[in-house]
Amino acid sequence: MTSEFSALLKRLRREANLTQEALAERAGVGVRTIRGLETGERADPRVTTVRLLADALGLRPEERERLLSTAVLRTPDSTDPDGTGPNSMGREGTGPDAGSPAEPPVPPAVPATPEPTPSDPPRSPLHEVLADVADQVAQTVAARWRREEEQRQVHDPYPLPVRWRPVAEELTDHWANIRRLPPGEAHAPLELGGQLDAIVDVYRRIPSGRLVVLGRSGSGKTILTVRFVLDHLKARGRADAVPVIFSIGSWDPTAITLRDWLAAQLRRDHPGLAAPGPGGTNLAEGLVETGRILPVLDGFDEIADGLRRPALEALNATTLPLLLTSRPSEYAAAVAETDVLTSAAAVELTDLTLDDLAAYLPRTARKARGRSATGWEPVLHALRERPRSRAGTNLAAVLTTPLMVTLARAVYSDTPDGDPAALLDTRHFATPEELEDHLLDNFVTTAYRPRPEHRPGSGPLRAWDPERARHWLGYLAQHLNRLDTPDLEWWRLGHGMRRTTRTLVTALVIGLTIALVDGVVGTLFDSLAYQLLDGLVAGLLTGLLFGIAYWFLVAAKDTAVEPSVVRMKLRSGERRTGRNPLRRLAIGGLCGLVFGVGYGFVRGILNGAVAHVGLPDVVAGSVGDGVIYGLMFALAAGPALGLLTLFETPLDIRTAVNPISLLRTNGRTVATQLLLWSPAFGVLVGFGSMAVVYPASAVLGPLVWNLTAALKLGVISGLGGALGYAFSLTSWGQWTVFSRIWLPLTGRLPWSVVAFLEDAYRRGVLRQAGAVYQFRHARLQHHLARGSRAPRRTPTRTEAHTVDH
Repeated sequence: MTSEFSALLKRLRREANLTQEALAERAGVGVRTIRGLETGERADPRVTTVRLLADALGLRPEERERLLSTAVLRTPDSTDPDGTGPNSMGREGTGPDAGSPAEPPVPPAVPATPEPTPSDPPRSPLHEVLADVADQVAQTVAARWRREEEQRQVHDPYPLPVRWRPVAEELTDHWANIRRLPPGEAHAPLELGGQLDAIVDVYRRIPSGRLVVLGRSGSGKTILTVRFVLDHLKARGRADAVPVIFSIGSWDPTAITLRDWLAAQLRRDHPGLAAPGPGGTNLAEGLVETGRILPVLDGFDEIADGLRRPALEALNATTLPLLLTSRPSEYAAAVAETDVLTSAAAVELTDLTLDDLAAYLPRTARKARGRSATGWEPVLHALRERPRSRAGTNLAAVLTTPLMVTLARAVYSDTPDGDPAALLDTRHFATPEELEDHLLDNFVTTAYRPRPEHRPGSGPLRAWDPERARHWLGYLAQHLNRLDTPDLEWWRLGHGMRRTTRTLVTALVIGLTIALVDGVVGTLFDSLAYQLLDGLVAGLLTGLLFGIAYWFLVAAKDTAVEPSVVRMKLRSGERRTGRNPLRRLAIGGLCGLVFGVGYGFVRGILNGAVAHVGLPDVVAGSVGDGVIYGLMFALAAGPALGLLTLFETPLDIRTAVNPISLLRTNGRTVATQLLLWSPAFGVLVGFGSMAVVYPASAVLGPLVWNLTAALKLGVISGLGGALGYAFSLTSWGQWTVFSRIWLPLTGRLPWSVVAFLEDAYRRGVLRQAGAVYQFRHARLQHHLARGSRAPRRTPTRTEAHTVDH
């Protein structure tokens, strides 16, 4: 039976002038798959297969959404009304005739929406669900970037002018491709010049919807992307895509596709989008696949060396509308190695002029007493009257980008005793590079100067020693450079250390914690002397075993424990995550078995060594203890872990996420998990030990065990197991181990890390980009990472007048 999906696929293929064989080759699927989908013989198109077909056909976003919608809403075979007949098990090939069983089929149709009126275009349930989600994402994104503009004082007193011009022809695609013109039609260039408040209008002139914005470091690319997002959202219709800024410097195109990376970033910054959506995918993937996200890819130049060429090739493999920013040299080098960004126009940001400086800088400074002039007049006078002097040449070369102008403002306009004339001192600043270093050096010192005043609603700023703050910021900058990313993720703050070091620190913290718990709780059941020894043994063994688990599950893979995208709700009626409790039960049982066998075996060896028994008895006792403890922990860990699944519900997609709110949300989730898991696990271990020991006595002989021993094991196991799991295998636990304990203990971060990061954000040193922090500018990050070099001395007011004429 031919379905709507089959008919649509056939029509789209013919409109693209492709045979079934050509489409199969382009998409990388089997010819039999194409033939079966078009005839209706294969009634279960998989999401990834539909994605490949859409890419191969070069569909526009609305066509792509319709193809995905009809795949979800396909009509089951009339002889199989439940969709469970033979067709529901069909396979789709990835080679000439091969199958690809790895992908799950698209689930049956979601419930239908009310019948549209004749005046309304037909809308599928997929369309309506994702349209609602996109609207909520749009509101969150708009609120987030409005706050960021306010925090960075972009409009105080007004935004610095950001202008651009078209770039050289070799950095743009053919105008016929940019304008989406058929062969033979005239293709004159588009007029793309403009300034900041016209960026959306310029973008909308480009039929392909693909624009590259080039500019040197600090030229205002990030300011432009923020303004583009806010202006685009202000005029956005319900059917329009939502512009979202992605820091593309963290993308590895050799490890993950662009669409999958975009979806992963959306889930990170909007954890609620990890919730299941229509079509068998999560909401983030649904938004990306249906073209409801307009990627604003900031920082192509920040992609690691050697990955820019594959990144550009991966971008060219898609037809996604997008806006891409980069420094000119890095983009030009990538173009020289492969090709320009397909169908993309390109513009380049221009330098600020002397008129721009004269209009802006005096308005940022206080008036001199008794007159309207400010401290910037001598500087502007020197730039106008002596532009070829050494001082004028150096300063004119520096104050051409918004970054350096805002740093100069922070160092001299925003400080009571700042004298801008110091910038003309050629004895201290002989070159433009030394001037830039001076501004970068003193920006942190200026940002952390004592300031009793504070902006309304922000609260007073905490006092930090500027040199200590510079040291801590330098560590954070070095950490980001080592990870080769601009994103400061709180759950990865320990990843600047070697994997072996992270594993040892995790094992050490867990071991000490378990020893303390065992020692304190155990004194309720045994003598202090015995419990001190028992706590030492328990801490050593548990730390060792959790350290081994951490190594194989996290460190050896060089991955991070990602923040949880669920919360724990104890009341009924909440939407669940769709996770399978039986799968969790099996995983928990297996982990409990491995842990119990290892713990029992090592404990048996130690007990035998302490009792000075012979080697055969030690081995026999260790094997017996391993079997008994393995069964105990397996019977407890599986049900306890499966129980957690019943209380998990997705995070609310309307929640605006920032680094601290995400940290607190994950802290609450882990705390609730511990409150649920620890008692359940402890009770199951206690009762399970009685259920295991008595049958084992019939096989292994008399065993020393009683209700008191079972109660003690249950209480200590419940507390210790929960804490060991939390510290090693949750993002909040890893934050606690490294950012709250180890890094402050070794002097690399302050003890109150959250307060320091939030304070750095409020001072303008850091910025927020969704769920992560970033340095205000990559230039500042790399400068701070070069080391804890002492800041250059700012010349005194008297020295400042020694100017090169």
